[in-house]
Amino acid sequence: MITMAEQKMATTPQKKYELPPLPYAPDALEPHISKEQLSLHHDKHHQAYVTGANANIEKLEKARQEGAEVDMKALLKELSFNIGGHVLHTLFWPTMAPAGKGGGGAPTGAIAERINQEWGSFDRFKAEFTKAAASAEGSGWAALAYDAMTDRLVIMQVEKHNTNVYPTFPLLMVLDVWEHAYYVDYKNNRAGFIDAFWNVVNWETVNKRLADL
Repeated sequence: MITMAEQKMATTPQKKYELPPLPYAPDALEPHISKEQLSLHHDKHHQAYVTGANANIEKLEKARQEGAEVDMKALLKELSFNIGGHVLHTLFWPTMAPAGKGGGGAPTGAIAERINQEWGSFDRFKAEFTKAAASAEGSGWAALAYDAMTDRLVIMQVEKHNTNVYPTFPLLMVLDVWEHAYYVDYKNNRAGFIDAFWNVVNWETVNKRLADL
């Protein structure tokens, strides 16, 4: 027997994931990231994760309403992949800003102090983060995260969107090193894209995320 709560759940429109707008114009990161590259990455690839996550949720809801069987292991793995992609990309866009307009250069403020405390210098941190990004297996990410248990900053490699993640560690800075992030501008030259990232990293955003912990 279907309860009133279940009937309400089945008939009430549920919120869906939405593609956030870019926080700057598509050509704002040139020459480091072209308008074509950024537009394809945001409008096509990020949108695909949003669309996929919504489709996964709809499939789950339909199965609940109809009492249908689903391959739960496969569906939840796909949902994790799509939600992870959406969350990481949503963090990625504000992690960058136009060079000379908030993007690039050495960090300042609290994040600079934290980096110096953990790595001794920004140059050492930059080198370690660059290696993490360059050596991420296949498709993945490099991230700067905060470990509340030790009150330390840590560098994290994320495989795909959803594996090798440290649970509950807030992400302060993320760099997408899937080929779709750079294939138009840099072909298969991941290292060139990573170098370009340092010209547009938005330390103001990173500082704000640190302050919001």
